[in-house]
Amino acid sequence: HIYAHHLTVPHRPLIVDPAKSFPKHQNRGGGGTPVLSSALPDDNLIIHGDNLHALKALLPRYAGKVNCIYIDPPYNTGNEGWIYNDNVKAPLLSDWYADESPVDGEDLERHDKWLCMMWPRLQLLRELLADDGIICISIDHNEDHHLRLLMNEIFGEHEHRNTFVVSRVKKNIRETARIRALNLGYNSIHLYGKSESAKIVPPTVFSPKPARWHAFDAPGVRPNMEYDLFGRKPPQGRHWMYTEDRARQMIEAGHLRANPKSGAPQYRLDQSDHTMLDSNWTDLQEYDTRFNFPNGEKNVALIERIISMTDKRDAIILDSFAGSGTTAHAVLRLNAEDAGSRRFILVELEDYADAITAERMRHVIKGIPEAKDLQLRDGLGGSFTYCTLGEPLDLETMLRGDTLPPYAELAAYLLYTATGVSVDGAELKRRDDGWFFGDESTDYYLFYEPDLEWLQSNDAVFTEDQAKRIRTAAPGRSAVVFAAGKFIGQRELSRMNITFCQLPYELHRAGG
Repeated sequence: HIYAHHLTVPHRPLIVDPAKSFPKHQNRGGGGTPVLSSALPDDNLIIHGDNLHALKALLPRYAGKVNCIYIDPPYNTGNEGWIYNDNVKAPLLSDWYADESPVDGEDLERHDKWLCMMWPRLQLLRELLADDGIICISIDHNEDHHLRLLMNEIFGEHEHRNTFVVSRVKKNIRETARIRALNLGYNSIHLYGKSESAKIVPPTVFSPKPARWHAFDAPGVRPNMEYDLFGRKPPQGRHWMYTEDRARQMIEAGHLRANPKSGAPQYRLDQSDHTMLDSNWTDLQEYDTRFNFPNGEKNVALIERIISMTDKRDAIILDSFAGSGTTAHAVLRLNAEDAGSRRFILVELEDYADAITAERMRHVIKGIPEAKDLQLRDGLGGSFTYCTLGEPLDLETMLRGDTLPPYAELAAYLLYTATGVSVDGAELKRRDDGWFFGDESTDYYLFYEPDLEWLQSNDAVFTEDQAKRIRTAAPGRSAVVFAAGKFIGQRELSRMNITFCQLPYELHRAGG
């Protein structure tokens, strides 16, 4: 049941809160307007709500369009007391845990619950990721090995591109050395691609490791590698590591020298000799002070380095465990540095989504007078739209008329669940005849108004005359029609190459 849990998550509309957005929207009245994910403005987003539901709400617009994902999930240290409340109702699991129970160090099944929490979220994150996109996940030793296995299963073992090591303690030589020996002083960041087409730009802002020099001789007798080098022959029973021509090239490149003390040949080994990205990011610190902004923060440079591995200045960056908003801060800082147009999407469950996450962005955008950094003092610029999650679109509430989504909301959701196509607001063009989208071979129609009385009338029923008009308008093309009922037989519809899907039952079937 856990494997399919992400499929059963209901779709919930995003509701814009104009008062908490920045800059504030023009429509300042009311308590927020329900809007379709695909009709949201092309803006940065901060979403307050369960990230599992928020990720599902983003699919109609953003599926396959996110270029870079960075998440910093609970490390499951036993001291966090995080809540596992995904409400998996399967009978076999109902007695396994109690809803709203904290997962702590005394919970003997906390690793199982962590995996069950992560599985559906990673599945949805993969759907949102572009084919050439990348995902990076921070973790420590508590779940490091479990995360690698989980990522290998969802993304594929061959898509693991690298693992970076980041210091999570303040620089103190003795303390760092002591903790490193216990494997507690460093977190890992696992980097995966969505597919073979994932484009990764090696980061260039880190300080290179000091060069290491190694002896140039190797065991064994090889006459063609026993030439004079710096006035020396190889030691008895040994040979030089490369041919003379290669050795001369290395000398010219500065990669082969005589040891300043002994005079023995030695060659240089540094990161330029390797094809893997440098995995030593210990020049950065990843300590969490999410509740102390602006006095302290998790290292913005760390996230900047991750985002910089994508080669798109207009990339969409997603963080579904947003915390204090460090990812958004990094996006805005990069845009200010290179005139980019990157956009961020943050999701935060906790109540501090407005008071801390969004408030930090307001300060960063407009400026912090007391900041030491001149750029931050003047403000990085930008904007964001603040959203919450509306009530789920499900069969029972629609039949009662409790939750009737806007036309565009329902149209885009049905299109995505039927075809996997995600659209933005500009692509949804509702016509008087019910048409709202067309691809190379098929037209899609929705006969619907968010009004229960209208839905119970004959106006909501698909008729033979409407079917004939569809065929006359687009002969030779397929058509898919969503409506509350029909006054035409299925055999006749099949002859006309029209597929009929009844609402709200089709909504329930597609969502489940």
